[in-house]
Amino acid sequence: MSDVIECQRCEQKLPRLEKPPFGGALGKKIHEQICQACWKAWVASQNQLINHYGLSTINQEHQQFLIQNMESFLFGKGQQTQIDTSLQGTISH
Repeated sequence: MSDVIECQRCEQKLPRLEKPPFGGALGKKIHEQICQACWKAWVASQNQLINHYGLSTINQEHQQFLIQNMESFLFGKGQQTQIDTSLQGTISH
C-alpha cells in the first residue's frame, strides 16, 4: 500500500504515487506532495492539451509548455492554458 500524504493540490490525505513520475527535482516534488488521484487528473488534462494543440512530446518547446501547465495544474503556479471547448459537439463529419 502506498504512503498517505496531504496532497498540495486537493488538500486531502490520500495515497501518494508509488514512485516519482520522472527524474529530477520536479519528479521528486510531485512524488512527495501530490496524490495519485490528482496525478491521474493531470495526465487526463495533459492528454487533452496534447490532442487539442497537436503537441509532440519530443519537441522541447512543447515539453516546456506541458511542464508549465503541469506546475500550474498541480501546484497553482502561473497561468494554466485553457482549452477552447466552444465548438465541442458542433463539428460534423
